[in-house]
Formats: sequence, C-alpha cells, structure tokens
Amino acid sequence: MKGRHWLAFWLFFFLGILAWVVARQTSSVMLARNLGGDRTRRSALEGVKSDLLRRIRTASSRAVLIPRAQAHGLRLPADSEIIILQVPNPESR
Repeated sequence: MKGRHWLAFWLFFFLGILAWVVARQTSSVMLARNLGGDRTRRSALEGVKSDLLRRIRTASSRAVLIPRAQAHGLRLPADSEIIILQVPNPESR
C-alpha cells in the first residue's frame, strides 16, 4: 500500500474511534438522565409509602378503633372478663 492509502486507513480508523466515543458518551448521558428521573420517582413513591404507613398507624390506634367499635355496639372487656387460652403442648400427652 502506498502512503496515501495508509493515511486514509488511519484517518478512517481515527474517525471510527471518535464516532465510538461520541456514541458511548451519548449513551451515558441518556442513562444518567433516566437515572435522575428514576430517583425522582423513587423519592415520590417513598413519600407516598410513608404517608400510607402513617395513615395505617393512625387508623389502627386505640383512639380510632375504640370509638368505631363502640359505634357498632362493642365494648372493652373488664379485667375479670379476659381469659388467656393456652395451646396444649403436644409433648405432654
């Protein structure tokens, strides 16, 4: 091969490497943009999750459950009315 063929070969090789670098950097910029969006969505979902957990804790508290139970005709048992049931131990038979 003559000198100008080598020059053309190295020029195309160099341009190919540059195109590959540009494609890789473009890909990484798009990936970083998607990652930022995912982080934003995750923080929003974590906020929703903490709000739902707070609402569950509030709804299952005694301050909420006792008035609702009393509205349905239920009452709290007295201490003498509470019976602790024990499961029989299968090894003692």
